[in-house]
Formats: sequence, C-alpha cells, structure tokens
Amino acid sequence: MEAHRPGVEAAGAVSAMVLAIGQTSFPDVLIDTLRTVADVGHCMVFTFEDQGSARCLLSAGNIAIGPDLGAAYSEHFHTADPNRDTIFRERAPARHILLPNFARRMYPKGYRKLFFEDSEIVDKAATAIWVGDHCYYVNFYRTAVQGGFAPDERQRIAVVAPLVGAIVARHCQDRAAVMDPADKLAQLFAPGGPLSVLTTREKDVCRRILSGFTSEAIAGDLGIALNSVFTYRKRAYEKLGIASQNELFAIALRLVATPRPLN
Repeated sequence: MEAHRPGVEAAGAVSAMVLAIGQTSFPDVLIDTLRTVADVGHCMVFTFEDQGSARCLLSAGNIAIGPDLGAAYSEHFHTADPNRDTIFRERAPARHILLPNFARRMYPKGYRKLFFEDSEIVDKAATAIWVGDHCYYVNFYRTAVQGGFAPDERQRIAVVAPLVGAIVARHCQDRAAVMDPADKLAQLFAPGGPLSVLTTREKDVCRRILSGFTSEAIAGDLGIALNSVFTYRKRAYEKLGIASQNELFAIALRLVATPRPLN
C-alpha cells in the first residue's frame, strides 16, 4: 500500500479495519493499518463520559507498559491531559476533532515522567469523536527507537484520522455483538443498500474488491476472464457514479463505519 501522498489510498488503507469491527483481531488490524499509513508505533483509545471518568478501551503496539499507562491515565492522569479541555470545548455529535500537535511542555512534570520518559514516547498525534454522551479519544504514538513523526506522516494521519476515529468508535460499541465480516459486506448489497443496483456478477466483483482481491484473483475465484472482470468493474462503477476503488471503499465506510448514537 502506498500511502505517501495525502488522500491517496486513504480509504483503502483502513478498509481492513471496517471488516475487523467487533472482532478480537481488531487491535492488531488497527496497529498494522496505522503502521502502514505513518509508521505509528503504538495506539491507545480512551473514552470520556461527560465530565466524569475516563477508561482505556484499547492498547496495541510496541510499548510494553501500555496497559499500565492506560490504567494510570484512567485513574487520574486524564485530568492533567491538555487535550481533554479541547475535547470537551469542541464537543459536538459525530464531529471529528483533530487535536493540536504534541509538545512536551504542554504536560505537567508527573505526566511527562510516566508517559514520555518511562515509556520512551517521543511524539504523538491524536483525534477524538463524540457519539452521544461518550467521547472516543484515539492516540497515535512514536517511541524513541522510531523518532518523531515527519511532516508528511502527520499529514497522512490527518487524512485518515476521521475514518479511524469513526471506525474505532463503532468497534468499541460493537464488541459485545460481534458481526461476521461477510455479514458486514452483505449490508452493502442488501435490498435498498448502496450496491443493490448492481447485477449479480457486478456485485460478485465489487464484493471481492472490498475483500482485498486483486483483479487476477477475482478472475480466478469467479472462473472468468480478466477482461470480464474489468468490464463488470467498469459497469458497476458507472452505475454507482464513481471512478475508482477508493471511492468504492468510501461507500462501504460510510455505511459500515458510521458510529451509532448510544441508547
């Protein structure tokens, strides 16, 4: 995957995360995706409930004391996080919040000691999204062995952050009700769904594109000629009013990754 230009392949980069929503594999898929996009070392997800407590929902990556950091943040360090004020100040339903760039001076001494010195975190980026009364706060870290984020890496994070935040929120909501990846794809092709206008063969091709098949693999799986794959793909894209694989992924993401308001 070549995610070296802002916006290029952004939807495709996170497509695997959509299919992993609610699955035990989600943390691994999340960190693998973030490493592909911007060589993120570790990711931690916290939730805020109104002005009260914080909880660590997910920790994945190369920081050995990640679970300890999550517990410490949830217990009391969240009140010293300067991003917390921004998150509550800019609170709005389903609104993506891209937090300010990292600067060590923003944090109090005790916070710096535990979260940056002991853990060897040297840089971070963060995003947040409110869903009902819950905020999902996603943090992307780089450690000393990696060095800080380069400007182009920060730019790529900014491109995918809204999608990643929405997908993470949906996963955290759906963990108790696991949906098979095939069922997620079926939503797209169900009557009234965005891809229901396609013929059976056009759906077959699009379903496999969304599952990560190459054109050659689609031809082999369906037992048809490669040129036929191109023809069905072209017809499908024309019916959907799109011109690229990225736009097909975007349709899937809009349907499957949109967080639900909590009851």
